[in-house]
Amino acid sequence: MPVTVLLVDDEPLVRAGLRAVLEAQPDIEVVGEAADGAAVIPLVRQLRPDVVAMDVRMPLLDGIEATRALLRTVDEPPRILVVTTFENDEYVYEALRAGADGFLLKRARPAEIVHAVRLIAEGESLLFPASVRQLAAEYGESGGNRAARAAMERAQLTEREAEVLRLMARGLSNAEIAARLVVGTETVKSHVSAVLAKLGARDRTQAVIAAYESGFVAPG
Repeated sequence: MPVTVLLVDDEPLVRAGLRAVLEAQPDIEVVGEAADGAAVIPLVRQLRPDVVAMDVRMPLLDGIEATRALLRTVDEPPRILVVTTFENDEYVYEALRAGADGFLLKRARPAEIVHAVRLIAEGESLLFPASVRQLAAEYGESGGNRAARAAMERAQLTEREAEVLRLMARGLSNAEIAARLVVGTETVKSHVSAVLAKLGARDRTQAVIAAYESGFVAPG
């Protein structure tokens, strides 16, 4: 079955470019388009895409609010890939905090766009460690979020789980974490699952954001 994608962007040329890149792949199908975040929920319910590639800045309902609404109201929501012009945009950080699974720059090369969609569809998170650290340092509360600190304390991560979370925040994949800790990949997957469950995080992106917001990991 192909990965199905819904494109949401107020610029027709951007949507056309993304469609051309994605539909050139035999395993990806663009099932719909929208020009604003306000159209996302009805289209998701109708089309049931695997991935929503969504612009972060739109005139009526931006990508942040559209992400929040989607995750709040749709059962088994699709994965959300934020598409943005500027990687240091506060909107990007807020979209990640709201529940987006990662972000992609509009100037990305076709191969990068295809890789991002496939990665997100597989349940992975698309994070760029340096960019996320910069966003967290500039726009995050950097340990000043009491709720995030309290949630991290309640999670009571084991020493190994805490180590895994720190490596996740640095952008390491499961295989890279396994090599660093000299354990099997399945063991790392188990630790990651435990971290997500204890933090109540939807995915790795949300866990990393929680690590920064609580001060567990310093963004600098």
